[in-house]
Amino acid sequence: MPLETLPVLSLEAPAGQFSQDIGDSFRTFGFAMVKDHGIDSDLIDRAWKLTAEFFALPREEKHRYHLEGMAGARGYTPFGTEIAKDAKAHDLKEFWHVGRDLPEGHPLADSQPNNIWPDAPTGFRETMEELFAAFDETGANILSRIAVYLGLEENWFDGPIEDGNSVMRLLHYPPLGDDAEEGAIRAGAHEDINLITLLLGAEEAGLQLKTRAGEWLDVSPPDGALAINVGDMLQRLTNHYLPSTTHRVLNPSGERAKHSRYSMPFFLHLRSDYRFATLPQCISAENPDRYPESITADDYLKQRLREIGLLK
Repeated sequence: MPLETLPVLSLEAPAGQFSQDIGDSFRTFGFAMVKDHGIDSDLIDRAWKLTAEFFALPREEKHRYHLEGMAGARGYTPFGTEIAKDAKAHDLKEFWHVGRDLPEGHPLADSQPNNIWPDAPTGFRETMEELFAAFDETGANILSRIAVYLGLEENWFDGPIEDGNSVMRLLHYPPLGDDAEEGAIRAGAHEDINLITLLLGAEEAGLQLKTRAGEWLDVSPPDGALAINVGDMLQRLTNHYLPSTTHRVLNPSGERAKHSRYSMPFFLHLRSDYRFATLPQCISAENPDRYPESITADDYLKQRLREIGLLK
C-alpha cells in the first residue's frame, strides 16, 4: 500500500468490510481515518466552543483545577508539563482530562478517580460528559470490528474495557512564543499508551505519523472525521501484529504560528485490573511471545506515565 493511500473509511460500511479495511490500515500504518462515526456534529461544535472558552480563562483560574499527585488523571495539566519519552524539551501544550465516574465503593475506584469540574464556562460538565459517552460508544464499536479482524468474537473486548480507565483529553496548543525550550514542538514524537485513540481535530495541520520506512506522513482526515491509531496496549496484546506507531504534532509556521490549535483525543483504555495475556493467534515460531510475564493495565499505565513526566 503506497504512502498516499492512508484510507478514509466509513463506519457505515458493511461490518465485515470495515473490519478488514481498518485492520489492514492498522497493519500498514498503525493509523486509519474514519468518517460517519456517529458522534453528533452539534455536540462536537459545542465541545470545541467550551474548550476554547476554558483555556481562555486566566492562568490562575485554570491552576485551581490542577491536582498535585494525580499524574494528570483528571482536571487541568499546565502548559509545559508533559514530555515525550526520551525527548529533551517539554511539549507546547496544556490540557484537561475527563474520565469515567465510578460509583462509591466500586472495586476500581482507587485506580480510577472521579472527575472534577470547573465553575466556568457554563455547560462544560454536561457537554463533556455527553461527548465522553459518545466517544466511549464509538470506540467500543470500532474495537468490536478490530476483534473480528483478529479472529476473535465480536464482543471479545466488552469485558476487558468494561468500566475501563479511558480518558478524553481537551488539548490546547497556544500560539507559539519566543520563550519555548530549544527544540520544543507541540507534541514530541511518541506512541500512545492505551488500546486505541480516537482523535478529533487532526484536520488542523501538524499531525504526522512515522511510516515503517522511517518517513513522516501527514495525517489529514476530512473535516469532522476521526484519526484513529493503535496504542501500546493493543500492540502488546497482539504481540506487535497491530503496531503502535510513532506520531507527533509539528509547530506551524508563518501566520498559523499566531493561532491556537485545539484537538480532542479519546484514549480508550482497558479496565485497571485487566491482566495482559498475549493473544495466542498472534504468537508463532516467527513471532514468539514478546511478553511472557503478565502485568495489570494499571501497573503498565503507571510505568508509562513516569516515562512522560506525569507521574513522579
